[in-house]
Amino acid sequence: MSKAISVVVWAFVSVCVLVIVTLPVSLQTHLIATAISLVLLATIKSLNGKGAWRLIALGFGTAIVLRYVYWRTTSTLPPINQPENFIPGFLLYLAEMYSVVMLALSLVIVSMPLPSRKTRPGSPGYVPTVDIFVPTYNEDTTLLANTLSAAKNIDYPTDKFTVWLLDDGSTVQKRNASSVPDAQAAAKRHEELQKLCADLGVNYLTRERNVHAKAGNLNNGLEHSTGELITVFDADHAPARDFLLETVGYFEEDEKLFLVQTPHFFLNPDPIERNLRTFETMPSENEMFYGIIQRGLDKWNGAFFCGSAAVLRRAALKETDGFSGVSITEDCETALALHSRGWNSLYVDKPLIAGLQPATFTSFIGQRSRWAQGMMQILIFRQPLFRRGLSFTQRLCYMSSTLFWLFPFPRTIFLFAPLFYLFFDLQIFVASGGEFLAYTAAYMLVNLMMQNFLYGSFRWPWISELYEYVQTVHLLPAVVSVIFNPSKPTFKVTAKDDSISEARLSEISRPFFVIFAVLIIAMIFAIYRIYAEPYKADVTLVVGGWNLLNIIFAGCALGVVSERGEKSASRRITVNRRCELQIGDSEAWSPATVENVSVNGMLINIFEQGLGTVEKGSAATIRVKPHSAGAPTTMSIDIVRSVKKDGFTQVGCTFAPKQAIDHRLIADLIFANSEQWSEFQRARRKNPGLIKGTATFLAIAVFQTQRGLYYFFRSLKPERPHKTKLETAKS
Repeated sequence: MSKAISVVVWAFVSVCVLVIVTLPVSLQTHLIATAISLVLLATIKSLNGKGAWRLIALGFGTAIVLRYVYWRTTSTLPPINQPENFIPGFLLYLAEMYSVVMLALSLVIVSMPLPSRKTRPGSPGYVPTVDIFVPTYNEDTTLLANTLSAAKNIDYPTDKFTVWLLDDGSTVQKRNASSVPDAQAAAKRHEELQKLCADLGVNYLTRERNVHAKAGNLNNGLEHSTGELITVFDADHAPARDFLLETVGYFEEDEKLFLVQTPHFFLNPDPIERNLRTFETMPSENEMFYGIIQRGLDKWNGAFFCGSAAVLRRAALKETDGFSGVSITEDCETALALHSRGWNSLYVDKPLIAGLQPATFTSFIGQRSRWAQGMMQILIFRQPLFRRGLSFTQRLCYMSSTLFWLFPFPRTIFLFAPLFYLFFDLQIFVASGGEFLAYTAAYMLVNLMMQNFLYGSFRWPWISELYEYVQTVHLLPAVVSVIFNPSKPTFKVTAKDDSISEARLSEISRPFFVIFAVLIIAMIFAIYRIYAEPYKADVTLVVGGWNLLNIIFAGCALGVVSERGEKSASRRITVNRRCELQIGDSEAWSPATVENVSVNGMLINIFEQGLGTVEKGSAATIRVKPHSAGAPTTMSIDIVRSVKKDGFTQVGCTFAPKQAIDHRLIADLIFANSEQWSEFQRARRKNPGLIKGTATFLAIAVFQTQRGLYYFFRSLKPERPHKTKLETAKS
């Protein structure tokens, strides 16, 4: 009965809102109503309104959006008998309606997301068997050694879990390739990884042929293993010790649970963060998804498998004959198949793995192209909106996740729409400058305020728009290709361990400079038309302002594609662990502290009174008490630099593992403590607000535009040939 009353109340309120937003009112009345709504929205937001107040604030914002949609639909479209105006005008209208639909889906999903789970689940006696899969294709042996070692270090009864390396880079097909060098490389890799696994106590598994990419590799692992639960880690995703303790217990509480997904935390910045220098101070792009959206999806039983850092139930996977492989995003597709069969999922908002992101802009775009194409395949082949077995809200969840990747289309239209007027004088938006400001500016402002309300400290103003713009240039053809030929895309592994030795322009940067130049020319046209056609100055000013906003994004993108030089893709992690150090042939152990550590080495402070000079290049041995049972206590290191400080000596070291098991101590030093990932995230999760966030973005954009242009003009200069020693002596 109460549910029926709620439905009636919501229906009545909805009808009232629709009546209000469609009332014919004057421009002044609209401005007053909009101003009141904005003030109420801002007030509730500033007071950190939660629960019903949060919904009320979002309701005021939604009313403004609906008013804009009504005005846009009924008053601004060009006449249909003017195709040169109507066609681009209608495309712009569709792009705006796409944005409104995505906002509506966001409101459904994240208006009231579930809070983060705080307690560790399950009873002490619940210890199901677990198979840990680490699929690999072409990753470096050292990287795999660290990931496998971290998996072996997991705090769980040793007889209850088995680690598997699923090697798709050394299949029989590859070892018998027609190319002799390729066959030799695969055979060498096969031997190296077999030995590594034997030394670490890990099961090694490969297969005959590379069929169905990662999904096929995981299914091959399913055929050869027996664990009740399956855990998947990407080759570069090293788990913390408490990964299974924080996830496995949920399967005891719900017999229909097929998935426990955890967030992906990254040790290194993505190329945009690295080139903009925002990694330490601003939340990463993926935190909006893992910090808010997945919790929102979880509320509707729609949290989905993200390919790694997850635990799945084998019994559920049997119903779908393993991992789905129709699309190149096997993770989301598998979750969709199981959700539609009545299985449940759950999201634990605690980073329990540390991974690597693509280091170059090219590899970043390659990764996003695969995600976009895979989601388009799911949209086309699996049709989540009409999928039987899904609840209505689950359908909306999957539609939101798939439709998002259509953003290159509206972004392209928003980018070039002002040019139709400035270059060709086409009237694709029928409105005066005053109406445009009153309706469109208010809509954009409330949209920004609602996004800041929804995502707060997880996404700063304008950053999502920048990410979408820099991806649009190259994702648009990728999305178009999969729409016309859905079966064409193939799975491609993203390179994660690249490094950029010297600063340079990305090899795919040229379109960004062309677009920037076109927008600058359009701005010159706008200035000229303001003086040449004063009777159209109001419209030209508005369109010129729109074009200026596009210039800001385009200029900032020049900095994004100007790759900063960086010797290593890894980042140092503060650990502060006590240890002892034995230098050279000395038998004495000096008390010390590991200050920070990376995948390549560490910084150690030695507190030995009277310690002499520590020579660069010296060999040493570190002794530390590991957190993980089975990890060694000592390991060889090489000292690469030494500095005398006040009361201690600071030495920089690189790891020099003599045997595979040494990587278990390296993994223990870097990955054992999951709390350090949470602390890092909390330190950069600050909500600057709309005004400060906008000012910050503008400052970044101005600087990055200058930096990008500097890289561009530097690239035009011919490289000077290096002089020989004789030529140098003569000069």
